[in-house]
Amino acid sequence: MAKQNVAEQFIEILVRSGVQRLYGVVGDSLNPVVDAIRRTPGIDWVHVRHEEAAAFAAGAEAQITGRLTACAGSCGPGNLHLINGLYDAHRSMAPVLALASHIPSSEIGLGFFQETHPDRLFQECSHYCELISSPQQMPRVLQTAIQHAVGRRGVSVVALPGDLASEPAPEKLAEHTLVTTRPTVRPGDTEIDALVRMIDDAEKVTLFCGSGTAGAHAEVMQFAERVKAPVGHALRGKEWIQYDNPFDVGMSGLLGYGAAYEATHECDLLLLLGTDFPYRAFLPDDVKIAQVDVRAEHLGRRSKLDLAVWGDVRETLRCLTPRVRPKTNRKFLDKMLKKHTDALEGVVKAYTRKVEKHTPVHPEYVASVLDELADDDAVFTVDTGMCNVWAARYLTPNGRRRIIGSFNHGSMANALPQAIGAQQADRGRQVVSMSGDGGFSMLMGDFLTLVQQDLPVKVVLFNNSSLGMVELEMMVAGLPSYGTDHHHTDFAAIARAAGAHGVRVEKPKHLAGALKDAFKHKGPALVDVVTDPNALSIPPKIKAEMVTGFALSAGKIVLDGGVGRMLQMARSNLRNVPRP
Repeated sequence: MAKQNVAEQFIEILVRSGVQRLYGVVGDSLNPVVDAIRRTPGIDWVHVRHEEAAAFAAGAEAQITGRLTACAGSCGPGNLHLINGLYDAHRSMAPVLALASHIPSSEIGLGFFQETHPDRLFQECSHYCELISSPQQMPRVLQTAIQHAVGRRGVSVVALPGDLASEPAPEKLAEHTLVTTRPTVRPGDTEIDALVRMIDDAEKVTLFCGSGTAGAHAEVMQFAERVKAPVGHALRGKEWIQYDNPFDVGMSGLLGYGAAYEATHECDLLLLLGTDFPYRAFLPDDVKIAQVDVRAEHLGRRSKLDLAVWGDVRETLRCLTPRVRPKTNRKFLDKMLKKHTDALEGVVKAYTRKVEKHTPVHPEYVASVLDELADDDAVFTVDTGMCNVWAARYLTPNGRRRIIGSFNHGSMANALPQAIGAQQADRGRQVVSMSGDGGFSMLMGDFLTLVQQDLPVKVVLFNNSSLGMVELEMMVAGLPSYGTDHHHTDFAAIARAAGAHGVRVEKPKHLAGALKDAFKHKGPALVDVVTDPNALSIPPKIKAEMVTGFALSAGKIVLDGGVGRMLQMARSNLRNVPRP
């Protein structure tokens, strides 16, 4: 029996850790690893067109499944292409292992063809990044990398010279049990006691929730009921906290809507739950703030805290709720629910005026129809830019749908490759890529990956022939738009030429039928909707510094573009307010 080589041992460890596929582009220094995958049951090689797409796909799969995923790039330019997707995965806290194949070990440091130093280049976008210098070193380095990615939720990078991958592996593999799940973390009694006192002393409490509330919906609702608190959320908290929420007051931030801003500024105590919300300008500086987060490094880096609580949101609330004194006064909560409904009543008109006859098609209308027709457990991947706006305003969460985007890193072109990873995780689940024409065209080559892998991803393309968000930034800054226009392109024709289902929609009356046909199609499909580039209405009081470069300043409403079914939810919540 032939002796196992390092590449085979590498793949064996990945399989044992639960990795089911590697995304990447083949190359000479990667050949031993790809060949090992070919001969190893339980793991597949997913050939993409660009390594950036490989990293985005791995990150999305990790976010959907919660499991470790992997991607790979060949030496030099190959693994350099991974870096943008790895930054996104790392900032999204997705457990990803990246294999950065390297030049021959004897040539490192001598200016060899395609030489880079991946063990240095990926330091900033990883928890662990190491070069393997000998076969004996490989098993422990890889196992350590896996533990970092899983335990700290983020990226680990292993650089492996191609020649070492073909070397005989050490005979006795120093195996140890690989940890692939995380524990829950309970705060100490001192912090719980202090938080109880703060809540009991406050008359008006507001909760602001982020992605750290995943799995804690019931606990948040129970706590909000006990202290009569309005509940707002950040964009990454939307899918976890907005549904079945009678305390909902909307979202804060640049894409915010409703009364979340007022609720966070008019309270006595603001509780930040599982959020690393980056926009300081939207957080108050004159109310008491307590923050609960399982990542200690997140505590207090956005605002001055009166109390920092290190712990899992669900476990913290389980400890906290029975101990706080129930509040009976709903005056603040009811006031915020009323403000929320009134705010939504005002903006919803922006997309109800003759939208079914308006051409080019209102993008708000596209998002609204998509929300109604998509499956109840659909996964939406969302391009950065205006697609973020439509997802924030129109996608209705229900506890089963998922919304994945480059919400922290803010990269263009993320939606299509993330859809690849989401669909690979479950081929029977509906996956919809909400793509802008700018983002889609940037990594359009990986539409061919959908066709080659026969992935039934549905791409809904918001085609306004421009970089819409950049135009908005220029407009608010008082600058004429420049360099933002795209040539009018029939992407549906390109999709059909690639062997996929493709249809172009130019009139609103054809939209629903086109989406239904695409959803029925068993393979990949693209619906190219020609949308209105002038769909945004900008309130005149907004100042340039509020949106330039997404940096933000003080402001509470930036975009007036409708809110879809959220108005219906707000009205329902308001009707349920107890009356004296």
